[in-house]
Amino acid sequence: MEKLKIEKKTKKVLYGNHAVSYGVKLSRVEVISAYPITPQTQVVELLSEMCGKKELNATFVNVESEHSAMAVCIGASITGARTFTATSSQGLLLMHELLHWAAGDRLPIVMAAINRAVGAPWSIWSDQNDTISQRDTGWMQIYCESNQEVLDSVILAYKVSERVFLPTMIVLDAFILSHTAEPVEIPDQEEVDEFLPPLDLPWALSPENPFAIGAVVSPSGPYMEFRYKIQKAMETALYEIEKAGEEFEKKFGRRWGLVEEFMMDDAETVIVSSGAISSTVKYTVNKIRKNENKKIGVLRIRVLRPFPFNKVRELLEGRKKVIVMDRNISFGLGGVFFNEIRSSLYTSRKKPKLIGYIVGLGGRDITPSDVYGIIKDAEKRKTSEDIIFWGLKEENINL
Repeated sequence: MEKLKIEKKTKKVLYGNHAVSYGVKLSRVEVISAYPITPQTQVVELLSEMCGKKELNATFVNVESEHSAMAVCIGASITGARTFTATSSQGLLLMHELLHWAAGDRLPIVMAAINRAVGAPWSIWSDQNDTISQRDTGWMQIYCESNQEVLDSVILAYKVSERVFLPTMIVLDAFILSHTAEPVEIPDQEEVDEFLPPLDLPWALSPENPFAIGAVVSPSGPYMEFRYKIQKAMETALYEIEKAGEEFEKKFGRRWGLVEEFMMDDAETVIVSSGAISSTVKYTVNKIRKNENKKIGVLRIRVLRPFPFNKVRELLEGRKKVIVMDRNISFGLGGVFFNEIRSSLYTSRKKPKLIGYIVGLGGRDITPSDVYGIIKDAEKRKTSEDIIFWGLKEENINL
């Protein structure tokens, strides 16, 4: 007689920040170091409680700055420990120097970065400029839409990082995810252990294996070759992220890849989005499909680094119009996602018209009415447009 399968699934209503904490606990992280900053602090508060109650067998290192937090993670990771930190905005900028060191030393550190606008002027609300400005440091970057995706992505990040030996940044929107509670399925610990075995760093530093790391090299030395290898590892990560997503789906029933398609099959117009605003975009597109019977879909970019150029080109070429919504701006260039999309389509003979919108900077709301307005605005435009600021307030411009 066939035995009944007992599902080992637990659901909790979690803030996005606490979804990070549970993902870290399930990943059996061994060393945590962080400095508090709004809106990240809840992540490490809960982790410190887990450590204090012996629910998580990790060393929690209090430090005086984000720079030191990353230094601790680098030092511990070199010895083969699985490490974690979290930060946001100005704190992430203070880490900048050591982000390069972590990637250069090929250390599989995972960090949660809670998107928060960068000063000046001061803002604690969400936009992507803090993480976007770190996109060239050699860290993989994953932009999440939901709290379930946040928890799952932490586990997946260790899986991929420890295969390609590059660090990963898990990115979630300030307050929209970080302080908003959603039902989240907590995977069974035994199943996570099967999916994510202990870290085995081949060159782990130890008393039995002493060596120097990060020494000065001459121009004829291996510096340039180290950079070549990081690029090759990023290219390998494109495959490993999809592969790990398939393995995760088989075990836990959810799949997370490089991108997510929504109503794309017959879409003539596609809106490209990232992060939590993607839910608002999907809601609006679904209503337009039902009420106006228009062929419109959504492509959510989940992984910004490594950027999935081939995948994006395959999905967007031949469409009539592509609208890109960027919650960031590279001054003097435009939206970063827009420009990555444009690069991916450069060699295509079936380029769609591309229209880029800058939206929601400094946490300004992006409502379904905004998304609807952007779609209607794009419908009127006959040519490609690089940069359109949506939702500017005249009274603020004239201050």
